Amino acid sequence: MPDFSLTNLPPELAALADLALDLRWTWSHEADALWQRIDADAWEQTRNPWTILQDISPWRLQALAADSAFTGELQRLADARRAYLESPGWFASVLPDATPKRIAYFSMEFGLGEALPLYAGGLGVLAGDYLKTASDMGLPMVGIGLLYRQGYFRQTINAAGWQQETYPANDPGAMPITPARGSDNAWLQVRLGLPGRSLLLRVWRAQVGRVPLYLLDADHPLNSPADRGITARLYEAGVETRLLQELVLGIAGWRVVETLAPDTEICHLNEGHAAFVVTERVRLLMRRSALSFQEALWATRAGNVFTTHTPVSAGFDRFSPALIATYAQYLEGFTEEVGIALPALLALGRANPNDDTEPFNMAYLAMRGSAQSIGVSRQHEAVSRRIFQPLFPRWPEHEVPVGHITNGVHVPSWDSVEADRLWTDACGKERWRSAPNSLAEQVAELSDDALWAMRCDSEQRFVEGARERLRRQLAARGHPPEMIGATERVLDPNILTLGFARRFTGYKRPNLLLADAARLRRLLTDPARPAQLVVAGKAHPADDEGKRLIQEWIALAAQPELRHRIVFLEDYDLILAQELVQGVDVWINTPRRPWEACGTSGMKVLVNGGINLSVLDGWWEEAYTPDIGWAIGDGDLLDEAARDRRDATELMDILENLIVPEFYARDETGLPRRWLARIRASLSKLTPIYSSNRMLQEHVERLYIPAAAEFRRRAAGKGEEAAALCAWERRLRESWSRLHIGESSVAREAEKWRFSAPIYLGDVRVDDVRVELYAEPCGELPQIIAMECGAPIPGGLNSYIYSAVASAERPAEAYTIRVVPAHAGAQIPTELDLILWQK
Repeated sequence: MPDFSLTNLPPELAALADLALDLRWTWSHEADALWQRIDADAWEQTRNPWTILQDISPWRLQALAADSAFTGELQRLADARRAYLESPGWFASVLPDATPKRIAYFSMEFGLGEALPLYAGGLGVLAGDYLKTASDMGLPMVGIGLLYRQGYFRQTINAAGWQQETYPANDPGAMPITPARGSDNAWLQVRLGLPGRSLLLRVWRAQVGRVPLYLLDADHPLNSPADRGITARLYEAGVETRLLQELVLGIAGWRVVETLAPDTEICHLNEGHAAFVVTERVRLLMRRSALSFQEALWATRAGNVFTTHTPVSAGFDRFSPALIATYAQYLEGFTEEVGIALPALLALGRANPNDDTEPFNMAYLAMRGSAQSIGVSRQHEAVSRRIFQPLFPRWPEHEVPVGHITNGVHVPSWDSVEADRLWTDACGKERWRSAPNSLAEQVAELSDDALWAMRCDSEQRFVEGARERLRRQLAARGHPPEMIGATERVLDPNILTLGFARRFTGYKRPNLLLADAARLRRLLTDPARPAQLVVAGKAHPADDEGKRLIQEWIALAAQPELRHRIVFLEDYDLILAQELVQGVDVWINTPRRPWEACGTSGMKVLVNGGINLSVLDGWWEEAYTPDIGWAIGDGDLLDEAARDRRDATELMDILENLIVPEFYARDETGLPRRWLARIRASLSKLTPIYSSNRMLQEHVERLYIPAAAEFRRRAAGKGEEAAALCAWERRLRESWSRLHIGESSVAREAEKWRFSAPIYLGDVRVDDVRVELYAEPCGELPQIIAMECGAPIPGGLNSYIYSAVASAERPAEAYTIRVVPAHAGAQIPTELDLILWQK
């Protein structure tokens, strides 16, 4: 077992352990020089202070302890860390006392740094940025994830240009984590009942500034070899293992929350992988109260928030009913304990609750178990409403209850040394620890000289780093010394640098630039106004099409006339991503619209003065204006092949006719004034908006605060309000079929239509429904008008004449009468999807 306490540290150096275990060093680089001083080679190779401390010799430690300059700097850094942790932060300073006590953030992956490689792509990087921002802004949050013994694969390219995958083992002893301790100070373990056995899960703790991240680990000696492998690999291909991972994340994860953060009020599901937390939260509330399953669901649902990142329904995890049934019956007798039949449990994950053959959909469970659901961009909101329409089959698509909060990036994790210095001079050191409301004006005042110096210095450092990476790649492939030596002539820090890096798969169209290879070659080798291109990215191990796309780039970059102008850098990871977004002039993004839910890579270049050239998809669809970047495609409905041809031509047209001329248009001082004006506009207008500070502020104010208040209201006392809501739902469901809308009438009154109709409520109370006049959205005209309940119908039982007045700008036929549930304490249609339309 590794030494988690580092008892070999001299007393003078005890603070090193706290600094090394706090992952704040992944974004606050004030201690970098200290770690480099301890062991420069180890720091350069690992960027992991924890392994440096574990490997250091006692003699070196004694020498450092006797070095007053070193211990003085260590004390300064320890004091700075303490001040950071003890400061109240934006959350406590700005928001009222009614804010959530604690938020638990569940995610299948977290991309915090290469010392903790528990991510595969954008979802994990977003989750990592979220925790870092929560720390900076003082949000009371805990993260819940899994500890994988093999994270995502490492990529190498063989001599044939074909991607090779390796899966290096994650050694917990070398990772900056420690055992999570329970109230008895023992290593916390969670037991999960599985068919015929119990699964034991150890819990590890990673410290992300102020935020603890708890990681569940199935590699326990008391588990069977097969069960120890449940958390072996991120996104295991086997369906049963994937189900087990998601049971561990949701069910065991919520048990960790109940043990270590029992004051948690908000559960945030980052994608549907964690959706089983919905059922476990219900079960544990039932244990503490006399509520039924449905009543407890009404209570807990108010405190659940679901974020979907998926642009296509095929991306949701689905499991066969038989597989779910096998595990549902054994999860400590879940269905028996909570008093519901298995079909009722499975119905939570189905569009049609009565279809026993329909697979169990994790996103559906998350949606049904959360009072608030959001997508990750404005366009993705519309896409998500279409995807989740099956859950609300009689409701118009635009009323499907999915909102959006556009993603953002944790700026301190992505800015270069040069950009950080520039922003500090303009906005101060505390700029990313609060809401970014005033930053745009301060950055807009930066001079052209300062902007250009930042860009030139950043690009110089990037080119040197890229050459070193390329040298290592070529040496590993066994290329001759003369080819390795020629890397000194690869790339030029003084010419236009284009960057393209992402997962290589068909819908992202990574080879759109290769549609006209001859034209690209001319662009790159123009003697007067040349450009250069840096490419990186991985293909999924099973995606041969993606691997062939990589192979095309490798072949092009190997051509003698292009070797100094195109570079493919292997093993795209967080470190390489940081280098790329800090160094390139233009970031290129070419997905097929609307397959990118948001995309955050282009946001990361903003703070560094990079400019975006992208398809109008995801975040760029709402961010783009002509003064801050360039856009490809207009979103028309051409067929796929025609759109690819059109977009490829437009991409090269923009590069040749707009970007290259503007970059090389210099005044008498040698500065590209128009280019710098574009940098300033992008830097000042977009960086604050697409920072994770703005994203987190929106989550707090729009989601967490109202969710916490509603959860408290429903769960107060013995859950009386939740029980009343459940009784209201049951009453409506039992009586809804007897509702009836009679024949309506309409009359013209000046510029208005007056509608009236008899509504026969049957057993439904007047206050339990809302009668509405509905029309499809049309400009500024109202689409929903409440109808007033008028006189009772003579001789009718619980029946009334309802009426409303609507604008005659629309024909009368545009309006339809409908009846929907009404309750001040319920989210409609999220929590009750009943609706009755006039025939």
